[in-house]
Amino acid sequence: MRIRSLGVIDDAVVELSPGFTAVTGETGAGKTMVVTSLGLLLGGRADPALVRIGAKAAVVEGRIALRPGTSAVLRAEEAGAELDDGALLVSRTVSAEGRSRAFLGGRSVPVGVLAELADELVAVHGQTDQQGLLRPARQREALDRYAGDAVAGPLAKYAGAYKRLRAVAVELEELVTRARERAQEADLLRFGLNEIASVEPLPGEDAELAAEAERLGHAEALASAAAVGHAALAGNPEDPESVDATTLVAGAHRALEAVRSHDPALAALAERIGEVAILLGDVAGELAGYADDLDADPLRLAAVEERRAALTALTRKYGEDITAVLAWAQEGAARLTELDGDDDRIGDLTAERDGLRAELSVLAQELTDARTEAAARFAEAVTAELASLAMPHARVSFAVGQSEDPEGVEVGGRTVAYGPTGADEVELLLAPHPGAPPRPIAKGASGGELSRVMLAVEVVFAGTDPVPTYLFDEVDAGVGGKAAVEIGRRLAKLAKSAQVVVVTHLPQVAAFADRQLLVEKTNDGTVTRSGVTVLEGEDRVRELSRMLAGQEDSETARAHAEELLATARADG
Repeated sequence: MRIRSLGVIDDAVVELSPGFTAVTGETGAGKTMVVTSLGLLLGGRADPALVRIGAKAAVVEGRIALRPGTSAVLRAEEAGAELDDGALLVSRTVSAEGRSRAFLGGRSVPVGVLAELADELVAVHGQTDQQGLLRPARQREALDRYAGDAVAGPLAKYAGAYKRLRAVAVELEELVTRARERAQEADLLRFGLNEIASVEPLPGEDAELAAEAERLGHAEALASAAAVGHAALAGNPEDPESVDATTLVAGAHRALEAVRSHDPALAALAERIGEVAILLGDVAGELAGYADDLDADPLRLAAVEERRAALTALTRKYGEDITAVLAWAQEGAARLTELDGDDDRIGDLTAERDGLRAELSVLAQELTDARTEAAARFAEAVTAELASLAMPHARVSFAVGQSEDPEGVEVGGRTVAYGPTGADEVELLLAPHPGAPPRPIAKGASGGELSRVMLAVEVVFAGTDPVPTYLFDEVDAGVGGKAAVEIGRRLAKLAKSAQVVVVTHLPQVAAFADRQLLVEKTNDGTVTRSGVTVLEGEDRVRELSRMLAGQEDSETARAHAEELLATARADG
């Protein structure tokens, strides 16, 4: 990783060993910034307070080697990232104003993508994570993770059935509690549909009747106009002296026909006048037919207006025109069918709910059985690890139980509370010495004991579901002496199957590291590029001496430091 302008770090490069890396240094030198930097690369919260005073932004860049074909690789490629010789380049920028940007394989990505990769790439543990281990929910998750497919299979089925049960319960409650409202809605729909059915409107009928009413209401004026038009075109039989358009045009046509052979242009005009004569004749005939067909019956007009009034009553309530009214009726009929089926639906949902509860009872029992079996194995494995961590008489166990709830599901012949992960309440118990009753680790473990329990849990996990990298931030707090040596030894064992990074104050732990990094401040209080160094040979002995006695040149401390390194090499 390269870290710039983050906290006390001005510009530093951190090269981590593929095995066990210990990060040491004086208090306040910036060791924890290594943890913070990795957290940012893995989608952690961007706090502008992390940006070094006077800098515009903090930048963390990292190169992460990935195993080919893993889901982490696939997710990175989905985000558009490109791998660099099998490694993923990750960058995170945090501005002093609080803005954050993330880059993955050269592509800008949402920070959430980094967080998605985090679970598969790194397991981070610090003092706050120890507190997380105290929560029963986290302990159940740890047990489920250890149990593997024995729990994962029934848990997936249980989660699906539980989700469906919640949806059924919500719909059923809505149907029952809103029964009165839905009944009122159904009555209104029936009234409207009956009103429309009694009128029996036809599509477009309102527009057709409006046109007919307009025609009937002006029948006399229309007939008079048609008669005048017909007389003008075809003549008035009662007035032989009248001149009509048809006669005049016919005369013009005869005149031109008589001389058309003398000039082609005049012949063309004669043809056009002939067409006019034909058109006048057609119009005159249609005017005569219109006048004959025109119905001035006042009874028909009254019937039309009455029908229009009935249609208007519908459009006033159900739509702007009859087409809209008919659409409302169609939708209303479908909705009424749905409402009328509520009783049947309630019966169906009640039966489905009961069936799902019965299914959950079976699956919850499977989960309880699987967890109980896994709990015994897990507790035995963690207890064995604790013996190697200078707690030879400590015993770890899991309490897997349930709480009575009359509204719950039946498990083991009892009606118990249940939730999205089953009916089990899981709690990790510790008996630190013979004769001590098992107590929840939140109450029965000291700080040092809790650190060792957590490390033991992680070592056990490494054999079943390893992640590529483990990061421990001073989880050895409160531990010393032989226990510290054993913690270093177990971390070294864990590093044989995964990359392990530890920020520590304990020389007994640092001595077991494959690589030890020293974080040092300069005189102005910053950590520069030269402030993070890989310790080897004499430099490592001096740092371990400082960690042991606070004096780099103490002969006793140097001898102890060399002895620690020799012990670690012998174990390796």
